[in-house]
Formats: sequence, structure tokens, C-alpha cells
Amino acid sequence: MKPLGILGGTFDPVHCAHLRLAEEAAEALALERVRWIPSGNPGHRAAPQTPGTHRLEMVRLAIAGNPRFEVDAAEAESATPGFTLDTLGRLRAEIGPSRPLVFLIGADQLLALHTWKRWRDLFDLAHFAVGARPGYSLSTEALAPEVAAEVRQREAGADGLAAAPAGRIATFAMTPLAISASDIRRRLAAGRSARYLLPREVLAYIEANTLYGEERSSS
Repeated sequence: MKPLGILGGTFDPVHCAHLRLAEEAAEALALERVRWIPSGNPGHRAAPQTPGTHRLEMVRLAIAGNPRFEVDAAEAESATPGFTLDTLGRLRAEIGPSRPLVFLIGADQLLALHTWKRWRDLFDLAHFAVGARPGYSLSTEALAPEVAAEVRQREAGADGLAAAPAGRIATFAMTPLAISASDIRRRLAAGRSARYLLPREVLAYIEANTLYGEERSSS
């Protein structure tokens, strides 16, 4: 069975760097599909400023037409605070113990991995695939010592991900796009253009629903 990729996040809003990360991960790691999971109320960070229903719909609009992408609405439609451990546990129960599950993250998330709830237990549920991101180093010297030790022990290539259901860490190159959701929110709040930073269907949805129209604290 080919691996199933998982891309979670607040997607507040979803933008072109998210899309390229998923597309290039699918290609580089031979993923059968990438399942997008917009969070509802993430347990490890401040609540998104935009309700889950809007963020879910923006993801649906952004990935429409890509046969390798699918969306999972379970968390965006839930008010219960959730952690990555909960997400991967739910998915592992759904797909069974044998299929490779690959959790996609950016280099910035790898740098903070040691702050996540029971982060070592995550490797019992899925592989991790880390995409390079502008301004962040994938060198083990840049990581917390405990995370660096796990990377050295678990490092694998795309073939390694397909050979086991979980427990390995791979890296993949991606087109360097220094786009962030917080920057997009600031632009829109200030009445500036965000064109070409996110799909036009998503931008049209934002405008139609008057999202990000006033300055708020970024999440």
C-alpha cells in the first residue's frame, strides 16, 4: 500500500505555500493521497481567528480539482481542543495498523517538535516528512538535542516510508515560498492586496464573507 500523507493546520487562510508543500511531498515521497485536516480548536496554540467552517470551506476550494488531495472535516467541525496525538490516533484506528501514514510538516514545526504533547509517541503512529522552508535549517545542530537524536536514529528516504507503517523521518525539498497566513491576514486587514499569494477562489471567498477585514492578533 502506498503511504497516505496527512497535512494538518489552521489554514487561516490556506495559501500557495501550503499547496506546494502538499504537491511536492506527494511527488517526492510517492504518496497515494494527501489528506488535509483543518484544525478546529488546536490544543497547542491560540485559537484561530476564523471559524472552522470558513477555514474548512477555503481548503475545499483550494484543493478542488487535484485528484491526490482530499479533506477531512472532523476536527474543523468539532469544538473540542485537539492535539496531533489525537489526530494521528484517530487516523491510525481508521486505516488500520499496516498502511504507512506520513505526517507532513515544515522545518519550523520540526524545530518546535519537542514542545508538542507526548511527541515521542507520535512516531508509533506515523512517519514524519519535513519540507524545507525559507529561513529555517534542517540541520540537526539547529534542533533541540532530544529531537536531533530522534532524527539521527529514524532518518530514512522515500523507500523507507513505504516499507513500514510508522516511525521514520524523511526530508524533502520544496520550492521556497516565503508566504505566511499571518502576513496575508495583515495585508487584508490593512486593505492591501493578497493576490497571487493564495488561490483566487479562496480570495474570492474571503472577500464574499468579509473575512480578515480588521486588525486582530495573529495566531
